[in-house]
Amino acid sequence: AFPAWAATGPGERRALLMKAAHALEARAEAFTAAMAAETGASAIWAGFNVHLAAGMLLEAAALTTRIEGSILPSDVPGSVAMAVRQPAGVVLGIAPWNAPVILGVRAIATPLACGNTVVLKGSELCPATHGLIIEALQDAGLPAGVVNFVTNAPADAGAVVEAMVAHPALRRVNFTGSTHVGRLIAQTCAKYLKPAVLELGGKAPFVVLDDADLDAAVAAATFGAFANSGQICMSTERIIVDAAVADDFVARLAARAQGLPLGDPRKGPVVLGSVVDQRTVERCNALIDDALAKGARLVCGGKADSTLMPATLLDEVTAQMRIYHEETFAPVKAIVRVHGTEAAIACANDNPFGLAAAVFGRDLARAWQVAGRIQSGICHINGPTVHDEAQMPFGGVKDSGWGRFGGQAGIEAFTELRWITMQTSPRHYPF
Repeated sequence: AFPAWAATGPGERRALLMKAAHALEARAEAFTAAMAAETGASAIWAGFNVHLAAGMLLEAAALTTRIEGSILPSDVPGSVAMAVRQPAGVVLGIAPWNAPVILGVRAIATPLACGNTVVLKGSELCPATHGLIIEALQDAGLPAGVVNFVTNAPADAGAVVEAMVAHPALRRVNFTGSTHVGRLIAQTCAKYLKPAVLELGGKAPFVVLDDADLDAAVAAATFGAFANSGQICMSTERIIVDAAVADDFVARLAARAQGLPLGDPRKGPVVLGSVVDQRTVERCNALIDDALAKGARLVCGGKADSTLMPATLLDEVTAQMRIYHEETFAPVKAIVRVHGTEAAIACANDNPFGLAAAVFGRDLARAWQVAGRIQSGICHINGPTVHDEAQMPFGGVKDSGWGRFGGQAGIEAFTELRWITMQTSPRHYPF
């Protein structure tokens, strides 16, 4: 299927991707039901997934006419030298369960726009949700073999991925998931010399400077920390607040967090639905116990006995506590009090991860300087850590991965840059 799809014109690919966006939105109710059943996601989160994913398909449609090359100056008389971008080949996209529609679509939309065929390996935790994406693309009229779907049992994941990466037709891999699994994917790709884009774990810092608009900061922190029960790679994990405003900020944040509706998303509208499994509950309970034993203060929430976990805030967290370092991927968040801007920056960077970050302050020049010194692929000034737009260069640094999804960066990731010359006049040779 690849040669024929690569040869299609940009207008044809654009039209099909636009149809796919509408087909995806038409399945909004089916996605909401599937996500609630498979991962316990709220209707709010499911709707957000479908809306953003449809936008990603529309953005990919726009990219079809932005795959550009260039004419380069050559020292050879009569030589026209060109840098040309061409489709890479078959692209393997490996998507996780936590934002299944967004990340499933992201894994395949830009590769398709660039003329590649794709294989989506669905998550073992939400195969039905990922399958709905493929149905939408097929209903939009994409030719047979252009979009393919693979599922597997958890025990078979390693063997399935290696078999696909090893295949000579496969030329690119993109993976979104944990840093642990990302390292394994990177090793496999290195073994077979296959380029990869990796978006991995995070421990996003949310910095509140002493001149921050506290109401705005509280609203953004609440959204960033508790959207999808904290199960987002960009989720606010460490709330780093200047001691001068900490008491006021923490009181306002706790009041807002305590008011978030919690419950089974299949029984009514909620903000906090179920986390993905009981292991998450047990791991977070252990983090809470460790923090409290070492001097942290429980502000709201607390340990859970089921996957319906309340919004939980631990204040006065220090570097001696596990939760200071470890990603919770749950609605359990650490508040770290610091004295001054330099301490806030040092705390924000005191972690191996570097995906998303946020800085709140009224002095925009200072906030800009702070953002520039935070080691992350993404940083939002006076905005939440959880934010994504299809056209933006999305990705992390340090242990949060390499490469970028989105916009022009996505084109660069999923095409081959070739040097082609054309001799227009006789060329002199030394022999």
